[in-house]
Amino acid sequence: MTILTNTIQSPFLAANASSREATLMSFVLAIDQGTTSSRAIVFRADISIAASAQQEFPQHFPASGWVEHEPEDIWTSTIATCREALNKAGVGAKDIAAIGITNQRETTVVWDRATGQAVHRAIVWQDRRTAGICAKLKSEGHEPQISAKTGLIIDPYFSGTKVAWMLDHVPGARERAMRGELMFGTVDSYLLWRLTGGKVHASDATNASRTLLFNIHTGEWDDELLKILRVPRSMLPEVKDSSVKFGDSVPELFGGRIAISGIAGDQQAATIGQACFSPGMIKSTYGTGCFALLNTGTTPVASKNKLLTTIAYQLAGKRTYALEGSIFVAGAAVQWLRDGLGIIKQASETGPLADRSDSAQSVYLVPAFVGLGAPYWNPRVRGALFGLTRSTGPAELAHAALESVCYQTFDLLAAMRADWPDANAASTVLRVDGGMTASDWTMQRLADLLDAPVDRPMIQETTALGAAYLAGLAAGIYPEPSKFADNWRLERRFKPAMSQATRERKLAGWARAVKGLLASEGEG
Repeated sequence: MTILTNTIQSPFLAANASSREATLMSFVLAIDQGTTSSRAIVFRADISIAASAQQEFPQHFPASGWVEHEPEDIWTSTIATCREALNKAGVGAKDIAAIGITNQRETTVVWDRATGQAVHRAIVWQDRRTAGICAKLKSEGHEPQISAKTGLIIDPYFSGTKVAWMLDHVPGARERAMRGELMFGTVDSYLLWRLTGGKVHASDATNASRTLLFNIHTGEWDDELLKILRVPRSMLPEVKDSSVKFGDSVPELFGGRIAISGIAGDQQAATIGQACFSPGMIKSTYGTGCFALLNTGTTPVASKNKLLTTIAYQLAGKRTYALEGSIFVAGAAVQWLRDGLGIIKQASETGPLADRSDSAQSVYLVPAFVGLGAPYWNPRVRGALFGLTRSTGPAELAHAALESVCYQTFDLLAAMRADWPDANAASTVLRVDGGMTASDWTMQRLADLLDAPVDRPMIQETTALGAAYLAGLAAGIYPEPSKFADNWRLERRFKPAMSQATRERKLAGWARAVKGLLASEGEG
């Protein structure tokens, strides 16, 4: 393997690093373990990308509403992509200053402490099997206490009820857990444990905050919550800062030990990659779904509009909080146009098709294919089209699908403004990332309907960049957040160009469509 020795040195490199150290350890390896694929990206000291690799892995749907992954598939695809990215970059373990991990957040793994064998497939964040457990917790009156401590609502989305389900449904699991034989972790914890050869069982505060078991005010696992969900404390990982040395990878994985120095859940990592370090800054990631986070600073804001209060990141023991809104269907609406209706062959066709739509029609798609997320949190409703006419065709459906993402984002930002008084005073600019942001049509319509600028960055791999930054910060490769933020680069700003009258008319039509859908629940 050829070792690069002519790496351009960056002002990001620690000033006290020797030239030899700067040459050999000026790369960071980011692991981005997602829902449908695992990726690895090698970043240089100037945050440019040296190489990347990606590998999809199987999805398992054993019953309606159930989604599972084989933990071993997560592990093998992660290691394969890391090795491929290192090989492509022409670097080895001695060139990598640190590894950063970002992950699908609420996906839950339970494994044997002695053997490392998972007791069940990982239950994915999308999985809805614990709806009955959640309903029981609500009926018993636990939601106010759980929400106050965790910032979350009771929903199958989060990890706590998934752990409880495994303990109750895997033969002997609860007894083994009570004896201290089983470990629980989100995907970051599972990968960290495997990377360190079973030496480190830990997580960071962002992932812990998505479990229903973690008190976001005290920064600790909460005994009352553990009792309510019947999860033994012995199963839980140690919770650390997002940027700190967690441990070292075992040498046989990559040809030498590498420090693992950064961990954050995927949406928080994207917030960091977008350099949203100041209160009032907002990022929105558009993938299969959409996740918007508003930095609220060092004070957690309790939502009155069904948003989530979460930890954005924790550095040097100091927690920074965010309000989060989750949209279940964003890019999935485009996939529906392609795979369900067959009116496009690839996603890039959608914007030009929407641009040819009849402006006299007002077609609205409420894409509640799996229910509605924030600020409605209604898992029972299903999608609907409103305003169809005899002349409605593929162009109008494409238009409605893309606009539905923009309308849902408007709803999230309106809820954020209502929850956080300072949001109205802040200069609202939405920083965006994810696959859908490649559509100029969609981003322009987003700016129009929000009546706010939408900024698309030069580096679109913001989730992986956030993980790399956290690792590189701990390793001395990258500077403090304010200086890192100075290096954020704008690729394009989309400015509002729609008249106020048109905007108000379109938003009123969307509001009527959502109201009509919610009113139809239970009919038929």
